[in-house]
Order: sequence, then structure tokens, then C-alpha cells
Amino acid sequence: MADKSAKSNSHEGATAGEISALEEAFRKFAVHGDTRATGKEMHGKNWSKLCKDCNIIDGKNVTTTDVDIVFSKIKGKSVRTITFEQFKEALQELSKKRFKGKSDEEALQEMYKLIEGKGPGLTGVTKTVASPTVSRLTDTSKFTGSHKERFDASGKGKGRAGREDLVDNSGYVSGYKHAGTYDHKVQGNK
Repeated sequence: MADKSAKSNSHEGATAGEISALEEAFRKFAVHGDTRATGKEMHGKNWSKLCKDCNIIDGKNVTTTDVDIVFSKIKGKSVRTITFEQFKEALQELSKKRFKGKSDEEALQEMYKLIEGKGPGLTGVTKTVASPTVSRLTDTSKFTGSHKERFDASGKGKGRAGREDLVDNSGYVSGYKHAGTYDHKVQGNK
């Protein structure tokens, strides 16, 4: 038993630099495609993307089905995400399948090497066109009329306040010059 704990401690010490690179890759994939993500937990969709982009899925030993099964096994019953610790468990599980001829330790090291320093790829993503026509049509500083009212000075949209006519519930017709003077006139006559 003491031999086993010494082995895991040597593994942790030997890969201290690699784990930080691994954690960085984990965070990059965890926040990919989700503006609300903190990078501390990863969804199944991003887990699958990581496995595809880092060539963990080879089509022979590890398939997309294997990746999904490991994710479901590692995460909690009512949870949709995995933490970094669970992520390392999932990698350990997959490394046994991916690198069959190697020891568990060597297989895990090979798995880490596949992931370290990588980020989510942007293949198939639509790129913006940099033509003068498009830039002219999307430059909010050149908008006029009612369209100009929808954006503030920095070009950021005002949202609902810029789109809809906000109703004035003061009781006066818009453009009435003496709004708010009724009480003053009535009290002045008494």
C-alpha cells in the first residue's frame, strides 16, 4: 500500500508542469462556445470536442461512443458537467483504451501530451467578410434617423430601449409645453 502512494506522489511531482498545461487546455475547451462558462466545469459537448480536436478519438481503439460513455460514467447523476479532477479521471479511463500496449502510467502521459497546449479548433466556422460594403453597412456612427437612436455613442446597441417607443404615462400629449403646471395653476386660483 505504501508503494502505491509513493508511485502516485512521484507521478504528481514529475508532471507538475504538465498538469498546469493540461489545466489550461481544459479551461480553453470548457469556455468554448459558452459565454457564461467559468472554465471550472466542462459540458459533454465540449468534452467531445476536446477528444476530437486533440486526436484522442482514433476511430479504432477510442470512438465517439466510448468518449460519451466515459463522460456519463464520470459525471454525477444529476449533473451535466465535469470538474478538472473528474476530467483527469476520464482521461485515465480513456488512456487505457487508447494506448493498450503501454502501462497505465505511460498511457496517461501519452494522453496528456495529446492535450497539452491545445485549444478548440475553429474549423467550419463562418468568417466575417472584410469588404468596404459590409463595413459601411455595419458602422453605427454613420446611421441616421430612427436607426441612429438604437445605438449609443460607442456603437453598442441600446436593446429594447432603442427599439420600442417607450410610453409616457404622465397624462400629457407629447410635445405639450406646459406639462406639470396644472397643480400650480389650480392651487394659485384658490
